[in-house]
Amino acid sequence: MTVSFQLYSARNFQPWADVLKMISGVGYKNVEGFGGVYEDPKAFRALMDQNGLAMPSGHFAMDMLENNFSTAVSIAKDLGVETIICPFLMPDDRPGDSAGWVDFAHRLAAVGDKCKDAGFRFAWHNHDFEFKALPDGQVPQEIILENAPNIGWEMDVAWVVRGGADPFAWIERFGPRIWIAHVKDIAPEGDCKDEDGWADLGEGVMKWDELLAGLKSRGQTALFVMEHDKPSDAHRFASRSFQNFKKL
Repeated sequence: MTVSFQLYSARNFQPWADVLKMISGVGYKNVEGFGGVYEDPKAFRALMDQNGLAMPSGHFAMDMLENNFSTAVSIAKDLGVETIICPFLMPDDRPGDSAGWVDFAHRLAAVGDKCKDAGFRFAWHNHDFEFKALPDGQVPQEIILENAPNIGWEMDVAWVVRGGADPFAWIERFGPRIWIAHVKDIAPEGDCKDEDGWADLGEGVMKWDELLAGLKSRGQTALFVMEHDKPSDAHRFASRSFQNFKKL
C-alpha cells in the first residue's frame, strides 16, 4: 500500500516549504496536489524533491481539463503526477436530472481519453452530492461509473457516508474501479464542531479496519490518501493519521 497526504488538508498552514518539511518529517513519502500548489509547479517540485516527496496523483478542475488541457498536462508532468483527478462540481454546475448526469459522465469519459493519450490515468473524486437520489431514483455516482466505464474512481469514503450511502456496498460493487481512496474519519456526533465534524484517522466512527480490508480484497486500490477538510492542527492530523493507518 502506498500512503499519501492530500495537501488541501494543510492549505491554512502556510508556507508550503514548512508544510512539506513537516509532512516528510512525519514519515510520508507522497503527497496529492490540488490547485493551490500549481502556481509555480517547477518551484513546488523543487521543494518536494528537497523533502523526498513524490506526487503520484493530483486534483485538477474540470474547467482546466476541458478548456486548457495543455496547461494541466504541463503541470502534471512538472510535478510527476501519474493520475489526474477531477475532484468537484460547483452547485450551480451540477445536473438536476439523470440525462444531465449522463452527459456529464460522457464529458468525463472524453477527458479520460485525452489523459490516456497524454500518458496519464484519470479518475473522478466524489463528495456527498453524488449519492443523493435524483427525481427518478437514480444516483449520480452510479450514472458516472456506468457511463464513463474507462475512468477510475478516487473514493472519498467518508463523503460516501455523509451522502447517506453504505460504503461497503459501493466497494463490493465497484471495487475494481476504486484506484485511490481518501482516508478520513468522521467525529462522533457533536464532537469536533470547529473542524466541521471531521476527525483524524482512527479517532472517529469510521470502521477503517473493515473498510481497508474491503478495499484491498475487492480490486485495484493501491494509493491511500490521508485527508481532513478542516484540521485545527495540521501536524496533529498528519502524524496521528499516519501512525493510526500503520496499525490497520
